Amino acid sequence: MYQGLKGIPDNWQEQIINLLAERIVVVDHDGIILYINEAYCEFLGTTVKDAVHRPVQDVIENTRMHIVANTGQKELAALHPINGSEMIANRFPIIEDGKIVGAVGTVMFRSPEEWRMYRTKIQGLVEELKYYKTKLEKELKSKYRFSDLIGKCSTFLATKKFAERISGSNSSVLLMGDSGTGKELFAHAIHNSSMRSSLPLVAINCAAIPEHLLESELFGYDDGAFTGAKKGGKKGQFEIANNGTLFLDEIGDMPLSMQSKLLRVLQEKEVQRIGGQKSISIDVRIIAATHRDLEKLVEEGKFRQDLYYRLNVIKIEIPPLRERKEDIPLISQSLLKKLERKFYRKGIELSAEVEERLMKHEWPGNIRELENVLERSINVLDGKTIEVAHLPLYLRDMESETSFVNTPLSPNKMPAPKAQLPIDSLKETLARAEKEAILHALDITNGNKQEAAKVLGIGKTSFYEKCKLYAIK
Repeated sequence: MYQGLKGIPDNWQEQIINLLAERIVVVDHDGIILYINEAYCEFLGTTVKDAVHRPVQDVIENTRMHIVANTGQKELAALHPINGSEMIANRFPIIEDGKIVGAVGTVMFRSPEEWRMYRTKIQGLVEELKYYKTKLEKELKSKYRFSDLIGKCSTFLATKKFAERISGSNSSVLLMGDSGTGKELFAHAIHNSSMRSSLPLVAINCAAIPEHLLESELFGYDDGAFTGAKKGGKKGQFEIANNGTLFLDEIGDMPLSMQSKLLRVLQEKEVQRIGGQKSISIDVRIIAATHRDLEKLVEEGKFRQDLYYRLNVIKIEIPPLRERKEDIPLISQSLLKKLERKFYRKGIELSAEVEERLMKHEWPGNIRELENVLERSINVLDGKTIEVAHLPLYLRDMESETSFVNTPLSPNKMPAPKAQLPIDSLKETLARAEKEAILHALDITNGNKQEAAKVLGIGKTSFYEKCKLYAIK
């Protein structure tokens, strides 16, 4: 016949409790200790004899055993600070004939040595978590202020002043401008001057993320939403940016299917993760940017009109570098300071001739192209002054291309008639010019084909086809 604990010898029972329960304490309804094992007493720096029959709060610091014995509410996996350590405690009420008669509590880890071993492991994980948390928070902070936006051109200053004025608003902002004009810098500066500056700024490039991943990137997914989904699910960028700013770069390249989902989120102010059932409220300010003509895309049916109006509450058009050439010396000096830190150099300057060349160029790649030109020049620079010889070939060749155009000729000094040369067909001439334009674009974008396509104003597919046609790798 089954006898329960009566079948276990008395001298076994306490040993079993010590082995299984680590540290254990039992109190009556008034919180007086009825039993406490030696392992617990050893950790507390007392003895069983000195601890028994005393109020539990006089023996164990920060205890809640007397509270559980009074309320009857169990407490599981509760943090319990003891002797400068964080223990994990479980506390259960003891009920007899429907009445609370006491409580039993256990604390994990059987010895101080074992706790120290676990603590070392846990502390390492905590420190690692803090490192990545700090790194993430740093990355989600805005990197630029309006003081970092360099220029004295009246058009640029008016744009900058307007952007500063609307920074405090919560309305959506649409940044328009050619590729490389500094739209991302404006987005950072606007966030940094807003009421949300202490909260996250999350940037996402809508053109760089494949269509099938964009939805999960923006809205996140729940555990088991699809094959390969991360265990426990993943927050989307909207959730990460909650109460802060979400910067949607290259919004003009967002697929139509995603545009409707984005519109719903902006209207409802809530997101639903892929595979999730509940809606999550969000409060984000949207700053969108594009180098494309959204109005034209709307007319062509490639961009939703309702989304365009939702984004186009405050439109800021950033002037291209060709319209603010007077700013080139100032911007060049700022870029050189930045590049000096990168290359561990000091005192680099431009020669007067180089500055003149830079002023004459049309800069289809804008400030990004200018930075690439200066970086390329520093890579081949021996001294501290950048000369014409250090510039890329297409800038060095400007003089020969413009010398005839810029030199006035008197009737007596007209060039002698040239000998008749074979004339290429129009098709061959256009093909040669197209190939040169592609090579030029690749040169100013350091071989980045996606950026080169943007500089030329053509689609990626068309650009790759032309590269294949002209054997450009």
